[in-house]
Amino acid sequence: MRYEEVRELVQIRLPEFGRDRVLHRARTVEDFRRAARRALPRSVFDYVDGGADEEQSLRGNVAAFRRRRFVPNSLVDVSEPDLSTTVLGRAIAAPLGLAPTGYTRMISPLGEPAVARAAAAHGLPYTLSTMATTSLEDLAGFVPHAERWFQLYVWKDRTLTDQLVERAEAAGYGVLEIAIDTAVSGYRVRDVKNGFTIPPALTLSSLLDIGTKPGYWTGMLRNPALTFANVSSGGSAGYTIENITQQFDPAVTWDDVARLRARFGGKIVLKGPVSARDAVRAKDLGLDGVHLSNHGGRQLDRAVAPVDLVAGVRAAVGEEFTVLVDSGVRHGADIATAIALGADACLVGRPYLWALAAAGEDGVARVLQLLLDQFRRTLQLLGVTTVEQLRREGPDLLVEDPR
Repeated sequence: MRYEEVRELVQIRLPEFGRDRVLHRARTVEDFRRAARRALPRSVFDYVDGGADEEQSLRGNVAAFRRRRFVPNSLVDVSEPDLSTTVLGRAIAAPLGLAPTGYTRMISPLGEPAVARAAAAHGLPYTLSTMATTSLEDLAGFVPHAERWFQLYVWKDRTLTDQLVERAEAAGYGVLEIAIDTAVSGYRVRDVKNGFTIPPALTLSSLLDIGTKPGYWTGMLRNPALTFANVSSGGSAGYTIENITQQFDPAVTWDDVARLRARFGGKIVLKGPVSARDAVRAKDLGLDGVHLSNHGGRQLDRAVAPVDLVAGVRAAVGEEFTVLVDSGVRHGADIATAIALGADACLVGRPYLWALAAAGEDGVARVLQLLLDQFRRTLQLLGVTTVEQLRREGPDLLVEDPR
């Protein structure tokens, strides 16, 4: 057989390296996790990857989604499923958002702006953390027309807390998420064993860590110093992680929530491991929703998986009150599971951080597209054509694995 006869059947591909290899070969969130492990120093990877204490909450979050099994509809035209939905009065491309994560420029010098741009390109909301390395105002400048939310910690310094609320509203953040699960900081064993600090301290251990990933540290050194941008002043780091955690207030009560409701003109959501009883109280206080979360397993270990709270909370608050959920979402089928249980949308954190570490802004865009493609395919295989139908028929489409 001559080459001319088989030429069109032969595909010659040049080898790919670095980010291009990740972008073209990653097919799952786990692929991005493995790529992030290769890209990051161990201490930084463990900061993203790890959880509190024995990491039972971390593992349980993922396992809770995988306990569910689908019961699909049959003989339905699913050629054009509609992923779009409305959350908190805002039209978004799919029931997916990007959860707040602190110190994102430590994962990549591209930081929060890269993540927010990728989210905006997909028509999805991005939540900026109080602990961000990009300020409220600067991020608004990077993505002025994007759907931007802000996560607030109620600190001991109530004046600083109030200033953050005022700045968020002035900068056009339409949703305020009040975090309620940080009375104290969780005990993250991996970070303690690694001697991890924010900002990173130069120790023998960290110097050895630097030696394993020189490219990472070169990128860090070529960019401005890392700061908690929303609480720093001038060019100084201002606050270390120790300063910040000392601001966590174990005395926050419902009175603080009511006061913030009166101060902020946009939508307000309570974020944490919210029980059905507390969700009803939040609704009665005039809040607009709850974001069920256990901080990705980084605070209270052995906490209930947030997805296990969804059905009970939905039954307690009715159909009009917004219910969001995060912690453990690793696949588009997880999004479908949460919606079928009664959630309005899911949020992800680690998946986009792994993708950012592995392949920058393009990596974030790629992992979001993977999740959306998986969600679309799950809808089609379920015989469902809209998000609203998925929520409405959810009890008939989902069962728990009895094993």
